[in-house]
Amino acid sequence: MTAPSLVTLADVREAAAHIKGVAHRTPVLRSRTLDELVGAEVFVKCENFQRIGAFKFRGAYNAASRLSADQVARGIAAYSSGNHAQAVALAARELGTTAVILMPEDTPRSKREATAGYGAEIVTYDRYTGDRVAIGEALATDRGLALIPPYEHPHVIAGQGTAALELIEETGDLDALVVPVGGGGLIAGSATAAKGLRSATRVIGVEPENGDDTKRSLEAGRRISIPVPRTIADGQAADTPGELTFAVNRRLVDGIALVSDEQIRDAMSFAFERMKLVVEPSGASALAALLAHRIDRLPRRVGVILSGGNIGAERFTEILGG
Repeated sequence: MTAPSLVTLADVREAAAHIKGVAHRTPVLRSRTLDELVGAEVFVKCENFQRIGAFKFRGAYNAASRLSADQVARGIAAYSSGNHAQAVALAARELGTTAVILMPEDTPRSKREATAGYGAEIVTYDRYTGDRVAIGEALATDRGLALIPPYEHPHVIAGQGTAALELIEETGDLDALVVPVGGGGLIAGSATAAKGLRSATRVIGVEPENGDDTKRSLEAGRRISIPVPRTIADGQAADTPGELTFAVNRRLVDGIALVSDEQIRDAMSFAFERMKLVVEPSGASALAALLAHRIDRLPRRVGVILSGGNIGAERFTEILGG
């Protein structure tokens, strides 16, 4: 895989074989109440049950386990607001090496503590004034570490696509697939899998209203930067789509829906009360788009990815107004 156009269904299937037995094959749940509210048959892929509590482990392990023995021995670096941080930290531990993770100073405490708990060294920066890519690349170079970015890597994209591949293998053909969008790795991999299996499947991304960089970019036909978003969905607080991910998504993604923070709260509450699922704000955004009817002409059979559940009890209660 040397270019974004070469991230194919075969690459996603190869990644699935590569992570088998290490990453979890997460469950697909149904809810009659959800179906009635949405007006469709909804199949919910629960990546909140993935190792480290989010889909990110799929891509992180797929990329890390392909490093040379020398690279593994020297250690791994990453930059992340939380879930990719934990994923790389755990992948490094699985491979018997160390990880150094660059994280925003305001990363939720539960994510920071979990990352440290996997044995990673944490270096912080201010997400509103610092360039995490530049800082992360400099950190990796200075220490001689292999850098695994959260989405700008073909093995990461292919690894993330295994969630959609599993979903479709279990449910059969889907008319639409609804996926949260941050930097674009999950939807790029998901779209590659879904369109590769059935070109007619609509792939719809979901962003917070305050973080609509991918929607603007797709409409403009080029990558657009916005101010760093302020949203409860910290995992989707990207200000510019990735170069690799955008190249994939502009070919394969059919549209982007936007949801408000309040709609995300409602989706988190629904998942907890009616499906007994704990989902973080970023993980709930795709479900929020369905519940808030933000997707036009919703077809009959719809898959939705709950991308993660990494949220502490205190923050969960705070967001839901308890």
